[in-house]
Amino acid sequence: MPRAKNRVASRARRKRILKQAKGFFGRRKNVWTVAKNAVEKAMVYAYRDRKQKKRNFRALWIMRINAGARLHGMSYSQFMGKIKANNIELNRKVLADLAMNHQEAFAAIVKKIK
Repeated sequence: MPRAKNRVASRARRKRILKQAKGFFGRRKNVWTVAKNAVEKAMVYAYRDRKQKKRNFRALWIMRINAGARLHGMSYSQFMGKIKANNIELNRKVLADLAMNHQEAFAAIVKKIK
């Protein structure tokens, strides 16, 4: 009598990995050993880049605030220093949005801190 190896669970595990590899190019999408490595690597990138996305957005917000502040004759560091000194509790995301899309509101903030 053959030894039972729980084929149901093994097949389900493989199907799950191959489903995650959908859209990959070449053998990465349909050959088990290649797809397994490709999906594992993709998951590592996804984990890493969820962290990097936060850094990238913060850098973008800082650039936008800097550009807005320089239109009013201040540097980013001067602007943020005065924001903190005047107890204006707006985060960089909101300040960047104001600098990009609502220049008059940003100008009012600059006028208040000067």
